[in-house]
Amino acid sequence: MSTVAVPLNIETPITLEGSVVRLEPLRRDHAGDFWNVAKDALDDIFEWIPYRLKTRGDFERLVQKAFDEQKRGESVVFATVERNAGRVIGSTRFMNIDRLNRRVEIGSTWIAPLWQRTAVNTEAKYLMLRHAFEVWKCFRVELKTDVLNRKSRNAILRIGAKEEGTLRRHVLTWTGRVRDSVYFSILDNEWPQVKVKLEAMTAPKSTSKNV
Repeated sequence: MSTVAVPLNIETPITLEGSVVRLEPLRRDHAGDFWNVAKDALDDIFEWIPYRLKTRGDFERLVQKAFDEQKRGESVVFATVERNAGRVIGSTRFMNIDRLNRRVEIGSTWIAPLWQRTAVNTEAKYLMLRHAFEVWKCFRVELKTDVLNRKSRNAILRIGAKEEGTLRRHVLTWTGRVRDSVYFSILDNEWPQVKVKLEAMTAPKSTSKNV
């Protein structure tokens, strides 16, 4: 049976909130917040980001580029905020939005070192996937990473995405290296099972003992 695709209806601004993280709409003053939380660990955070992020000016240009993309309808960009402290700790976005084919990509994600390998990234991915599949009714959500970034590849597989293949000589990075990109996806008919997995991964851990 054929499917008649109705283009995605994406209404902004969007705020997504969980128990440990809030994804709030990008503001211009977030450039300073990004710089302040990242400036002491730039090489660690942005080793695999293909564009240059070395100065506060780079972050200001990044934010301007994000606003340009949003104006064209290509992206929806968030600041990642730790809920308890109310502190900006990174950024992520919906990108490469294809309204007609009901497809989006989750990417350009970075988190300051203190919050890496915590529940932050998993919950943020859960919130975004839930919004994409349950509110926008996407057919497909894509993720990609540098073929050399083994940690990112494992993290994407861990949330339940399926590896699809590698695009060779895909992206020219700011250092001059041409990277291969590994693509992953989650489909709408896979989302219920992925959702159960992510909800189990993000559920608060009980400290009580069974009697």
